This record gives sequence, structure tokens and C-alpha cells, in this order.
Amino acid sequence: MPNKQKIYSDYASILADVPSHATLMVGGFGLCGIPEGLINRLAAMPIHHLTCISNNAGVDDFGLGLLLKNQQIQTMIASYVGENALFEQQMLRGELKVELTPQGTLAEKIRAGGAGIPAFFTPTGFGTPIAAGKETRQFGDKYYVLEEALSADFALIKAYKGDAMGNLVYRKTAANFNPMMATAGKITIAEVEEIVPVGTLDPDHIQTPGIYVNRIIQGVFEKRIEQRTVQEVS
Repeated sequence: MPNKQKIYSDYASILADVPSHATLMVGGFGLCGIPEGLINRLAAMPIHHLTCISNNAGVDDFGLGLLLKNQQIQTMIASYVGENALFEQQMLRGELKVELTPQGTLAEKIRAGGAGIPAFFTPTGFGTPIAAGKETRQFGDKYYVLEEALSADFALIKAYKGDAMGNLVYRKTAANFNPMMATAGKITIAEVEEIVPVGTLDPDHIQTPGIYVNRIIQGVFEKRIEQRTVQEVS
């Protein structure tokens, strides 16, 4: 249950109002910096026909791969099929609508959505199928594609530390898409490794101000490694 300072103690309450047909932004890059507990809870909920915006879709049995396994996702907006064989299979069978977007363009579409910028021109994708059906325009000696911003009903993000006001800091590359997604959701839900007292976080180091965060929960993380590579010692 929540208190007046945005903190929730259980996943059922913090995600209780996520409906079918919702659009979700989900932070992470591969399995780095993903809101594991929030995704696990979604996989246990009777919701479907979701549109998910994320760099990729986890792996077959972890992260967003769990929602794909349950066929809860109708549309995936991502930049990378990657290590998820089920993602690829569902896309090729026509069971999943996929909007593959260049990674930098995806990041900028999300950032623009959070900044209230409806669209922008980029040279990325001009002359390729990515530009099909989109407005193009020449500026100087280059051609550009008009890309519309992205926003979501809910942004599910993962941070390192947060406080009761929703101020967040991230740890190294686990930040990835999380800070920009935090600004682009109508309701932003943060799962953090540690909730600290207000005033503990150095204001100069806060990466997501609490004004963007509606709900926060302290989670427990498995932190899987997507591709573990080790060297044999002789």
C-alpha cells in the first residue's frame, strides 16, 4: 500500500491500475537496468494487448520475454530483437506487431515525448524501409525523415537509489533508457535497489527529479547476465 510520500510496499498495489491495451515504456538495455519485479508482476496479471516500448524484449524466460511467453504483448516498439528467440518467432509468424526503430532514433523519440516535442527530423533511416510512409525533407545537402515522439500511459523504470519524494539516481550503464522514459510516462513507476531518507541524495547527483516520479518501490533484483563470457584458466 502507498503512503503520502509515493512509496509502495507491494507490487500488486503499485501496478493495480495498469489495464489491458495500455502503452508501457520499460527501461533497460538487454537485461541491464530492467525493472525485474515490476515485469514479473505484470506477467502474473490478467492483462493483454499491451504496447511495449523498450530497447529490446529481454530473453526467452526473463524480463519482457515473460510477457511475450504469455502473449500479453500485441505491439513491440524496439530497436533490437537480439537474444530473444521467441520475440523473433512471434514477429515472423505475424503474431506480434513489431516497429523496429534505430536505437538512437528510439532514444530521441522518447526524449522528445518527455520534453513535449511532437516530432523531429533525423537523417537516420532515409532511403530505407524505415522511412516508408513518413515525411522526408531536404535541409542543406542532406535528406531527413520526420519521426514522431513517443509517450506512454505508464513508464516502468529501474534506478539505483530513490527517496520518498521520487528523486532517483542510477548506477553507471544501468541508467540507459530509464532517465528519459521517466519523463515520458503519464504515470512513472520506479523500482529501486534502495530507498533512502529525503535529503540523503546529493542534489547535484540526482538524475531524475521526483516531479517525474509518481510511485516508487524497493525491489529485490536477480540481475542476470545476458551473455556470460569467461576465460578458462589453465
